[in-house]
Amino acid sequence: MEKAFDLVVRGGTVVDGTGQPAFEADVGVKDGRIAAVGKLAGAGAEEIDATGQLVTPGFVDIHTHYDGQATWDGRMQPSSWHGVTTVVMGNCGVGFAPCRPDDHDRLIQLMEGVEDIPFPVLAEGLPWNWESYTEYLDALAARQFDVDIGSQLPHAALRVYVMGQRGVDREPATEADINAMAAIAKRAMDAGAIGFGTSRTLNHRSSDGSAIATLTAGEDELTGIALGMAAAGNGAGRGVLQVVSDFDDPEAEFDMLERIVAASGRTLSFSMVQSPRSPAGWRRFLERMSRAKAKGLQIRGQVASRPVGVLFGLELTVNPFSRHPSYQEIADRPLAERVAALRDPDFRARLLAEEGTARAIGLSPARFWDRTFAMGEEPDYEPTRDQSMAAIAERRGITPYEVALEHMLTNEGRGILYLPLLNYPEFTLDPVYEMFQHDCVVPGLSDGGAHMGMICDGSFPTSNLVHWTRDRTRGPKLSVEHMIKGQCRDTAETVGLYDRGLLIPGYRADLNVIDYDRLKLKAPQVVYDLPTGGRRLIQKAEGYTATIVAGQTTYRDGTPTDVLPGRLLRGSQAAPVKMAAE
Repeated sequence: MEKAFDLVVRGGTVVDGTGQPAFEADVGVKDGRIAAVGKLAGAGAEEIDATGQLVTPGFVDIHTHYDGQATWDGRMQPSSWHGVTTVVMGNCGVGFAPCRPDDHDRLIQLMEGVEDIPFPVLAEGLPWNWESYTEYLDALAARQFDVDIGSQLPHAALRVYVMGQRGVDREPATEADINAMAAIAKRAMDAGAIGFGTSRTLNHRSSDGSAIATLTAGEDELTGIALGMAAAGNGAGRGVLQVVSDFDDPEAEFDMLERIVAASGRTLSFSMVQSPRSPAGWRRFLERMSRAKAKGLQIRGQVASRPVGVLFGLELTVNPFSRHPSYQEIADRPLAERVAALRDPDFRARLLAEEGTARAIGLSPARFWDRTFAMGEEPDYEPTRDQSMAAIAERRGITPYEVALEHMLTNEGRGILYLPLLNYPEFTLDPVYEMFQHDCVVPGLSDGGAHMGMICDGSFPTSNLVHWTRDRTRGPKLSVEHMIKGQCRDTAETVGLYDRGLLIPGYRADLNVIDYDRLKLKAPQVVYDLPTGGRRLIQKAEGYTATIVAGQTTYRDGTPTDVLPGRLLRGSQAAPVKMAAE
């Protein structure tokens, strides 16, 4: 006899994504959709006992960089380990289409520099079976994934495609250039792009040190592209705008973004953080978003749920001794040999004596010992001042270098140091708590799929639950209902995916079953599983009993199943007809 449902999740505490209080219910799934929520008598072909556990919509992560990984891998890990069932990539203006054959290396170098994905990994992994952005989407559409994937048209690739070296050199776009970019943007939206991403920050540089091509793009260029998006869909308009900016002149920059949104009718989201340069500046953005909303303009801030920081270690891109002459003697040796050398008293004494003469440059923890911390097996993303390398060194009467080296040598040389930067200039996450209260803020900025050797933030969705709704001790917490709504419904709506993020009949059957009491983040670790054996940082979690995509179980207890139901999303997705009518 045919079962009433393909899947029934029984007896869980349902947090349905609307923000309403959690309730106990069964969730029935049929044909990839939520079929019923309540006390269900009908059986499922598959059943999951969720008694005592949370049942939530699948998480929607709208700021990732799987543009390369999606062309060679079916599993968008680490994101899919953390309850994510939909990702959006093409953020910050970097990506691989459109691209002429002669520009392959140029775009790889840009991604290498901006997102710390090694050149050999991309050179080996990318199949380059496309030139136009439409062809890139077609290549993705032929693949299967463990999540749904949305792609945004990357501004840097678009600018170089249209302007060539002039685009790389950041020359102003001519009227003909803008018209050409607008036409490609229109075709991209009609072909299924979720939106358009651009970067206006000096932090984004190619691996040769040059600034990203989009850094100084004029308002006329950005407006022209946005109007191209507005012309898509037979003039109905398609796609969303995503921007990262230094906001050196915050009012003037926000004014410009507001004019672009008003002219194009597009929704815009931007990277919103607490900067050390202006620790109170985030309040201005909340106020500006509220004013824009009152005018009928949709501008949302994407906020990271924990400090945006850098990781250092012997296996990673940088460590405190990277530029010391003694360390450079052993830098190319296998990890075990370096560990042995660093444990040798004579070598160690020589290395430590070099402090002050060969200090590492750039983002070195040596410049920030008072805010660099040891990353433990259970990571603490809101550490106190007295846990810093400087504070520990002072208590022990030794140098911060010695404290750092001791920690890096733990776990056979795999100990990691953590330097929180953005969202943490005042050693508290209270500003993030306030940001998350605002109705124009959504969780974002995980950068899943990027920063292989220095950052590991694809686990943000798990932090949202673990830290903000359960474990925080240094300030107020958020309700589970609030956080789930933000990570599911609000993120989905921000990028036009109205068919998911809610556990309501008719909506897409993307779900998580979460053992909330057992949910925890594991420490970041290094693996060598990229093309060419490339290195990357990953971070796993415990407590995800099941993750379900389009009604099919993709993970059980953190282990992937053999199904890949995820597909490329072709543009925005409408709400179920029944719900839309209501």
